[in-house]
Amino acid sequence: MKFPRKFATGALCATLAGLVLQGGAALGSEAKEAQPAAPAKQESVARKSPGDVIVKVNGEAITRGEVDRAMKVLLSQRNMTLDQLPAEVRTQAEEATVEQLISAELLYQAGKKVESKDLDKQVEEKIAQSRAKFGKPEEFAAALKSADLTEAELKVLTVKDVVINNYIEKEIAAKVTVTDAETKKFYDENQEKFKQSESVRASHILCGVDAKADADAKKKAKEKAEALLKKIKAGEDFAAIAKSDSTCPSSAQGGDLGFFGHGQMVKPFEDAAFALKPGEVSGVVETQFGYHIIKLTDKKAAETLKYEDVKEKIADYLKNQKIQKDIDALLKDLRGKAKIEKI
Repeated sequence: MKFPRKFATGALCATLAGLVLQGGAALGSEAKEAQPAAPAKQESVARKSPGDVIVKVNGEAITRGEVDRAMKVLLSQRNMTLDQLPAEVRTQAEEATVEQLISAELLYQAGKKVESKDLDKQVEEKIAQSRAKFGKPEEFAAALKSADLTEAELKVLTVKDVVINNYIEKEIAAKVTVTDAETKKFYDENQEKFKQSESVRASHILCGVDAKADADAKKKAKEKAEALLKKIKAGEDFAAIAKSDSTCPSSAQGGDLGFFGHGQMVKPFEDAAFALKPGEVSGVVETQFGYHIIKLTDKKAAETLKYEDVKEKIADYLKNQKIQKDIDALLKDLRGKAKIEKI
């Protein structure tokens, strides 16, 4: 098992602040006493003692605490913990994390040389956006605690995140262009990426019963489904019955499940749904979840998406590829000129 060198997509997400702001909601649940926020320019606040230093980048220290903290957040994005990793993989994860933090530090040092207008305001706005993603203040505090961060440290790291993003945007992204000829060429050469298989849109009514339930319970659930089917055949509204009688959470939407393709539903349900024509209602269909009544509301044949419909997405994809390539080239240049000391 190999551990990827890049946890996040591109260098724009390379700093711990960016990762916490994007994925913090998935972290722990215990709150940590909030610390006073530090001024944006005091970037030394997040540093640990010299004894914790494991690498220096042009004299700036990256500490054991920072690496462990970043690993924890990065792994949480993959629904993993350090305890789940074999020793060899953990070593790979640590090496990858150190490389990410070195890249972030190099970009930050380069970014500091370029003026960032309204830096303090941008930092405050980004932290405010992060807070807004959490339902309660204590949930935000819990995410910080789980990432071993105080609010002061988060602010310092957010400064780095904003400086890096501003630098990449100004020095790289703003200069990258994608032509119509490039998007058309990609579309023509990657037709398989734009093929969509047959799909259907269906609503259902579920009379749920546990697969391990006794015969009597299953019989009652089936009889209820059959009684509801009679009402539908008699002209009663399918959606109204779904809202009042279905045990599936989709009842709130009148039983609507949206579009789905082959392989997305359990086989008995899928077979019944795809056999229907739009507007038709199935008989009672049994699955491990109970007894269903299915109504097909729409069907889409297999097709290849038109170029005009995907042109903008292709352009975004190609632009991001170019940006990443330029970031990689920039980092190679910065690393070649930097003094990186692994301790």
